[in-house]
Amino acid sequence: MRLRRDVFQAIADPTRRAILLLVASQSMTAGTIATHFDTARPTVSKHLQILTECELLAQEPSGREMYYHLNPLKMKEIADFLEPFRQLWDDRFNKLESLMKSYPSQP
Repeated sequence: MRLRRDVFQAIADPTRRAILLLVASQSMTAGTIATHFDTARPTVSKHLQILTECELLAQEPSGREMYYHLNPLKMKEIADFLEPFRQLWDDRFNKLESLMKSYPSQP
């Protein structure tokens, strides 16, 4: 039975977020990714599996190696979901800043 993975559950894990940051600039093999963590390679492989199932990472074979790279379309979906919340907080901070500027400063 294949579980349906949720991208927000996937990015809730700090190790998986670190993996996403690692491969954001260049594709890497599982072995190369694993060298950046103080954990067993099978553990990193499980993280890669989850990120791949969520389509946050894509796999690309090159010879005998499998390279992992960021899927920018899926990352954009996350950013698009978060945008209204970012805008809400920007608006609130702007109102607070305006309010604070309207009060006379104390000597």
